[in-house]
This record gives sequence, C-alpha cells and structure tokens, in this order.
Amino acid sequence: MENYCSDKLIQLDKEINEITREYNSQILVSESAIKIIVKGLNDLKKFILEKGFTNEEEEIYFFKFLKPKIVAKLIYYNTIYKVETKRPYGGRKNVKKYLDTELSKIKRYFDSNMEFYKYYRTNSTYLDHKYFIRGKHEIKLGLDSFYFEADHNFSTSHDFKIAKIIANDLIQIYLEDQIKLTDEFSQNSKLVPKIEWTESKTALTELIYALHSKGAFGNADIIAIAKTFENAFNISLGDFYHTFMELKSRKINRTKFLDSLRDALIKKMDEQDEI
Repeated sequence: MENYCSDKLIQLDKEINEITREYNSQILVSESAIKIIVKGLNDLKKFILEKGFTNEEEEIYFFKFLKPKIVAKLIYYNTIYKVETKRPYGGRKNVKKYLDTELSKIKRYFDSNMEFYKYYRTNSTYLDHKYFIRGKHEIKLGLDSFYFEADHNFSTSHDFKIAKIIANDLIQIYLEDQIKLTDEFSQNSKLVPKIEWTESKTALTELIYALHSKGAFGNADIIAIAKTFENAFNISLGDFYHTFMELKSRKINRTKFLDSLRDALIKKMDEQDEI
C-alpha cells in the first residue's frame, strides 16, 4: 500500500511539473493539475477499496500520512485557481488588500482548529483511533461539514483536516510570494515613467486578443495578458470577453484598431523615406 501511494505521488509530481513547464499561466497550471489529481485520487480510492487494510495501524497510517499528501495538492491547486481567477484589476493597493484577505482566511482556519493543529504538529497519537479510523467520529472533536458529505468508505473524520493543514502551509507561502512580487513590481514601476493609454478600452481589447491569437506571449492565457496590460496602463477593461463578442458581431471592419495601427505605421515609414 505504501509503495503504491509513494509511486502515485511521484507520478503526480512528475505530471504537474510537466504542466508547469508547458504553461506560463498559474490558472492553466492549476486547472490542469486539478484534473490530474482528481484522477489520481480516484485510482487511489479504487485501490484501497479493493485491497483494504491488514490492521488498524495500517489504516491510521494511510489516512494520517498518505492520503492527505495527495488531497493537499488538490486543495492547494483549487485554492490557487480561485485566487488567480478572482484577483482584482488595478494597482498594488487593491491587489495587496485582496491577497492579505486570502491570507487572513488561513489564519481564521488555524484559530478555529487550534487544538487539532497542536495535536498534529506535536506528532501526538492518543486520538488517532478516533481521528483516522473509518466510521468513527465525534461531533465534540470538531468536524468539517465536508465530512458529512464525504464517502465514509474512503474518509475519516480528520484526514481532510490534515490535508488542509498541509495545503494551507503551501498556500501561505504562495500568497506571501505574490505580495512580495507585488511590492517589488510597485517599487520598480516607480522608476519607470508613467504612460497613459489614450485610445478606447475596446481598442485595447482588440489589441490584446490579436496578440493572444498570434501567440505573442507563448502559452499565456487571455486573462493573464489582459491583467498585464491593465496593470501596465492602470486601466480596468471590465468584461473584456463581452467586448470581444461585440467586436466579433461587427458587420464591417472587425479589426478597426489593428487596421489603423497598420496604416499609421506605413504612413510613418513613408514620411521618413521622404526625408
């Protein structure tokens, strides 16, 4: 059993690393990682339900140490996906406030589960027979609502909490790194002269979609590109997908801004040729 779980973890890490190298977008990485991990968990569940455990010690070990490592990955990437898809547009203050709020959620979870954190962090074992044996649970021991909806053939009252603790440690590191990057970007941007986008938001949306369609930023997704432009020009594009739909619905001249760019560049070249 332990060998199977170890091999499964190694395989998951390998596939996720390949995705990370392939995509330059945390959203796409997280989305793909979730699919891989869910499949891995389904395989693990099938294996456990077929093989079972030889004794309670083996069952406790699985639900306390093995399964949580995989579930933690699912919690982590699902949380990062939500964080990045909901990340606000705008300047450093808005982004930092948002990330700080996400960090505070980890603090609240810690505060509400402090006793179990102590139990886990100190490698205690005196309640393992209640926490990590299937079919045994006590309301007084503090249960997540998730437990009541889970498959009790593949869950105990507290294995999800272990996974949550592991994931929260990783999420905290990610959020703190993002805050640091935001601060560094803000400091660096102060050294660069501010420029203003004077064309319409529709024009900028047209440009962004053209660059994305061309693959000018590799595998970066459209949301990441749009946010980069919004941060660079301190502008909010709003529902830029809806704007793109309006561009598509134009009867004539669907690439009005791009055409004007081409005309302006050719005119500039012609003028310099005449000098």
